Amino acid sequence: MDKVVREPFPALFPVPAVMVTSVMEGEKPNIITIAWTGILNSEPPMVYVSVRPSRYSHRLIKESGEFVVNIPSSDQVKVVDWCGTVSGKDIDKFKETGLSAVPARKVKAPLIKECPVNIECKVQQVVSLGSHDVFIAEVVTVHYSKDILTESGRLDFSLAKPYAYCNPEYRLVGVNIGSYGFTQKKS
Repeated sequence: MDKVVREPFPALFPVPAVMVTSVMEGEKPNIITIAWTGILNSEPPMVYVSVRPSRYSHRLIKESGEFVVNIPSSDQVKVVDWCGTVSGKDIDKFKETGLSAVPARKVKAPLIKECPVNIECKVQQVVSLGSHDVFIAEVVTVHYSKDILTESGRLDFSLAKPYAYCNPEYRLVGVNIGSYGFTQKKS
């Protein structure tokens, strides 16, 4: 076998690069860039975000029990990267980036208007794993920008322009190589 062996590290790639918004009573809303995130369950729809306890957003999410996953387009990669390099404890990231905080429907954390997809979440469980705490949350509302939908109302990925984090790089998600179940379809 012609393989190179490495010490254990989080080697999974690609992973989403998202901006998570949170807020609690008496605090300004914050944005944190998260790559340790994903889907956990279909019914009910559940997602997770993993956040270091030392991060400002950790306290906001833990105390409020809510957050919004804002999925950016590739046009927003610079702001996504910047939001992951500075602390919201000291800086108003909405003010500094020019992003618009708009009210969500079911949670107090705001949506980022400029992101094509926003997922409102309510925390169901917190699991401490070591360097990060995992916030397991139920999806309570999903928002799509109208301009990324087809005429039939489906998400058009070419308009949403998704990208992923491949440590330490951001990479475009590109060519469609198949659709779910294509191997079972008869020609």
